[in-house]
Amino acid sequence: MGDQEILKRSPSQVKYDMILYAIRLVVLVVLLGWIFIWIMMPTSTFRQTWLPHLRAKTTTSTYFGSQGTTLLIYTFPVLFIASLGCIYLHIVKKANDSNMDRNDDKGGKETIWKRPFIVKGPLGIVSGTEVAMLLMFIGLLLWSFASYLHNFFALITQKSAAQFGVKLWELKLEDAGLILGLVGNICLAFLFFPVSRASPVLPLLGLTSESCIKYHIWLGHLVLTFFTAHGVSYIIFWAATNQISQMVKWEKIGISNVAGEISLVCGLILWIATIPGIRRKFFELFFYAHYLYIFFMLFFIFHVGISYASIMLPGFYIFMVDRFLRFLQSRTHVHLVSARVLPCDTIELNFSKTLELSYTPTSVMFINIRSISKLQWHPFTITSSSKLEPEKLSVVIKSEGTWSKKLYQMLSTPTIDHIDVSVEGPYGPASTNYLRHDSLVMVSGGSGITPFISIIRDLIYLSTTFKYKTPKILLICAFKNTSSLSMLDLILPISGTPFEISNLELQIEAYITRDKEFKSNTLINLQTKWFKPNPNDAPIYAILGPNNWLWFGAIISSSFIIFLILIGIITRYYIFPKDHNTNGIFSYSLKALINMLVMCVSIAIVASVGVLWNKKLSAKKGNNQVQHLEGLSPTVSPSSVVYYNNNGGNHNVELESLPSQLIAQATNVHYGERPDLRKILFEIKGSSVGVFASGPKKMRQEVAAICSTGLTENLHFESISFSW
Repeated sequence: MGDQEILKRSPSQVKYDMILYAIRLVVLVVLLGWIFIWIMMPTSTFRQTWLPHLRAKTTTSTYFGSQGTTLLIYTFPVLFIASLGCIYLHIVKKANDSNMDRNDDKGGKETIWKRPFIVKGPLGIVSGTEVAMLLMFIGLLLWSFASYLHNFFALITQKSAAQFGVKLWELKLEDAGLILGLVGNICLAFLFFPVSRASPVLPLLGLTSESCIKYHIWLGHLVLTFFTAHGVSYIIFWAATNQISQMVKWEKIGISNVAGEISLVCGLILWIATIPGIRRKFFELFFYAHYLYIFFMLFFIFHVGISYASIMLPGFYIFMVDRFLRFLQSRTHVHLVSARVLPCDTIELNFSKTLELSYTPTSVMFINIRSISKLQWHPFTITSSSKLEPEKLSVVIKSEGTWSKKLYQMLSTPTIDHIDVSVEGPYGPASTNYLRHDSLVMVSGGSGITPFISIIRDLIYLSTTFKYKTPKILLICAFKNTSSLSMLDLILPISGTPFEISNLELQIEAYITRDKEFKSNTLINLQTKWFKPNPNDAPIYAILGPNNWLWFGAIISSSFIIFLILIGIITRYYIFPKDHNTNGIFSYSLKALINMLVMCVSIAIVASVGVLWNKKLSAKKGNNQVQHLEGLSPTVSPSSVVYYNNNGGNHNVELESLPSQLIAQATNVHYGERPDLRKILFEIKGSSVGVFASGPKKMRQEVAAICSTGLTENLHFESISFSW
């Protein structure tokens, strides 16, 4: 950043930047230290010198014992980074809300690491940042495996095997099984980060939980591959050495074999349910089998003991905080105001929300409808803008699976006037500064148009309220049938919020791939259904209030401190005396159970206090009252507002408002063809062009391949999708 750019920035911007840089520096130092520990962990220096020295300092403690070592080395650094990350993201959110950074990143230089590095592969589209992280993780696994193998096998000789009464290969097999378990635990330590939806760790890296689901899947494969090989190795070893009775032993101290076997069986059942054929045909089996993770983790901790489990604890701890907050939010039934039913088997649900709830474009929300399934939760893209529509939140659902088809049939019933709905979220990127680009190109296929609706609505707000010069928008959408053109009606909100789109430079190119021409007999009108309010329903609200990142960080740090205090007291006055009396040593499994219970209680107490406190503050402001949005007149007509310009051939459709006319005039429909994406993208002018793709995998890969070529330095690609 040059001196002139610094002078242009306000004192508050400079102050925020200095705080952010300081947090980044501290996080970097702690992170490098944590990575260094992981690198050193397999070495003989760490295991024979450093770790015994640390344990000698902590084992004599009457409050934590040897568990204090692993909590200090492995757990504390990550939770400290997460807490600092929450402060960092809070500052970034406040800066975005005040639009302080709208022109700071013009040109998009920071997106170099976000460019597609790998377009086609087992992990789908992968950016430079993700490739760097993957290489470091793979390097850690290979280094750990090789180091453990070298150090363990160096101690195995014919003499040592004879001392144990086994053959040389049998002793090597036992150690190999142990090494596989140790490497599997490294994968387990990272397994829960991608599925912690509200975690600050992923946003710090510019990632979201939705985009990282693929890593959770592959980490799950690695975990169960290593743990299965670990278990099979020990079973073969026991069978070869006539110790098969070891399989049914649950030792009071040390490793519990039965607990490990139960954990592995739960993991294998869960793993089998993830096979693509089973997942597609029996989704409910796949969904319910995932709840076995509770028993998988519980018996894993019983198997290895709480001290060693502290290695993988940070990711699981953050996941438990996130999971309990989701549980608290899901207990509330939210107010479903209306639904728009489209002829293309698609529906838009419109919910009431509090004014203080804000979210970024492309955010998602998880929905549960108990009348369809009590346990199933499904994610859907939010199409509304929290700025343009401060009292309403909308999602679009395409009727494709069993759950969504039942919902579509339910809403198609004329007599229905109320549906009990619970939600979790919204969840989305920490910041989305689309104004840094000169132009935005949005490429969608089918229902992939939904995240772009939220972006367009957000830009409508900026151009209407602040008169910002927004980027030129080119929306390229491909549909199978003419009826799917009704999806374009969703660009305009249903609420009566005043807005102006004449300042928005919007061009829509719609491609109908299966219909060769406009079919006048095709129904393209949508219907709006209003629901009666229920006194027990509440608007969707920010469960941790407007300062949600600060509260999340406070919950992580406070609950962990309370856990340390409680477990220290229990250890000092209950576990330690039993450990040092004449009757023997305190059971490892019971100690693990006590630790898990105290951990859960600490998280539950602190999280509940945070939620109740924010709910009380929200009630004082009157934010929890259901907004009667049904009294507002819809902005759009119940019939379609799209004006079809079929390559010069006009097909007039009813238009009732100026915004509808402007959207219609900006729309060109091409029948019987697909978009030539390479030609379109190469013709886009501008120093910085944001290119977003959402929809089928092949389409996203095609767009990513075009943007990753050296011929298009001005194109900055981003994939928006749940699948990979």
